[in-house]
Amino acid sequence: MRYFFAFLLRYNYYFLFIILEVIAVILMVRNYQYQSSVVFNATSEFTGGINNRFNDVAQYFGLRQTNMALAAENAKLRGMLKESMRSQDTTHFSSVDTLLKQQYNYTPAKVIHNSVNSRNNYLMLDKGTVDGIRSDMAVIAPDGIVGIVSKVSPHFSWVISVLHKQTKISCKVKKNGFVGTLVWDGMNYHTATLKDIPANVLIAKGDTVISSGYSSIFPQGIKIGTIKEFKVDKGYNFYDITITLSQDMNKLAWVYVVTDYFKEEKSTLEKFTVDE
Repeated sequence: MRYFFAFLLRYNYYFLFIILEVIAVILMVRNYQYQSSVVFNATSEFTGGINNRFNDVAQYFGLRQTNMALAAENAKLRGMLKESMRSQDTTHFSSVDTLLKQQYNYTPAKVIHNSVNSRNNYLMLDKGTVDGIRSDMAVIAPDGIVGIVSKVSPHFSWVISVLHKQTKISCKVKKNGFVGTLVWDGMNYHTATLKDIPANVLIAKGDTVISSGYSSIFPQGIKIGTIKEFKVDKGYNFYDITITLSQDMNKLAWVYVVTDYFKEEKSTLEKFTVDE
């Protein structure tokens, strides 16, 4: 121990210099956007590569469950194809519909890092700007919503999880269309809270909650969860509703990043309206 303290005393100026340099870098990254972006891109590539290696090993043992989830999702999508539909109408006719245009595209991505036990949780995906991923894109999974893309590097992206204090998602009760806001209380990663539903609305345990489509991020109709319990505190006119999330956030392997082809047009119109 005596030699250890002697070593520290002898090189104390070097240790002091290193500590001051670290503090300087932290302050620079926090206060300057450009430097923050440079550090983010560099660290994302490094940590992303490491997380990818560890995740490959972990996912090997869960390969069967992953394949089952993907097969179920593919079956669901195949069932939505025109070729899978059968008309019950005996009248034969043909038409060319040129009014339909694709609005959403879905990019599959592998989850290489995920947290659920912090107050503010994030995911890292193995897709980035070279794959068309941008900030503020919705991220969903076969069983429900996951989060919103926050930062992107060329080959990786960080996602703000639905399990985050800043996440607020517009959603509605499916059976009656009443719109509220989904937030997370930081307690249980299986549940979240639905607010702003008037107390005079008829709801019941087990009612399905879906995305409202009112925001420019999540498409309408994405399942969020089911009502677990609800109450109205004395003196308030709105429910306090607990939702059981349909997607188990602790079992994410593959997700879909949603591209909205009309988002820029909608954002431009919204900005024009605000400016007016």
